[in-house]
Amino acid sequence: MAPRIIWSYRAQSDRKAIFNYWNKRNKSNSYSKKLNRLFKVAVKLIAEYPEIGKPTDVKDVRIKVVKDYLIFYEIDKKDD
Repeated sequence: MAPRIIWSYRAQSDRKAIFNYWNKRNKSNSYSKKLNRLFKVAVKLIAEYPEIGKPTDVKDVRIKVVKDYLIFYEIDKKDD
């Protein structure tokens, strides 16, 4: 069974705010589309290889860097 990726409300909101910022700053959505593709690739990698990110001080929470942004994610060991 493929791992489930669940975006928190905060993560969804932050992602929208990032895209809106770049859309307004560049007066175009092309950079936002590029970032979105990079985020999707990163999340796909995380789903395939959960240990890919850098560990944090919080148990089971890791960080994946995408450009100038950090994706914080938690590995749910109960699904293993």
